[in-house]
Amino acid sequence: MFRGPVVPKDEIHDFHPSIAPSGLFWVVPAPKGALTFSPDGGSFALEMRDVAVIDQPRFPALDAAATPARMSFKLVGKSTGESVKYEDASKHFRVTGTLATCQLEAQVEVPSIGFSWKSDPLETSKCNFAVMGEEVNGRYYDM
Repeated sequence: MFRGPVVPKDEIHDFHPSIAPSGLFWVVPAPKGALTFSPDGGSFALEMRDVAVIDQPRFPALDAAATPARMSFKLVGKSTGESVKYEDASKHFRVTGTLATCQLEAQVEVPSIGFSWKSDPLETSKCNFAVMGEEVNGRYYDM
């Protein structure tokens, strides 16, 4: 029996873009120049400032209140050169690319409540898993 979304009891903040009228969520357009690649395509940087998001601590609960917020971040990645492919034809999903190292620093602000948070510096960040590559799904799977 489905009982609805699970919301952690101790969750204080949940930052994400608003859900578009089309139903698309967790996506914002990157302005021109925000995403750059090295000449050989082996590394990238994505840096965005003052992205409009919402703070919605009870997301994905249907009655979750949303407060306007903004986020700034820098994400950098570098390919290890090790090729990977993840595919599930029954779900029309495929990712091809290379494993990568990534680092991220971020800052969020909720002006109406005077809240802000800033991560540790980019140089201290590390991830356990990243892939640089291409993803295909849905109706584009067989193209």
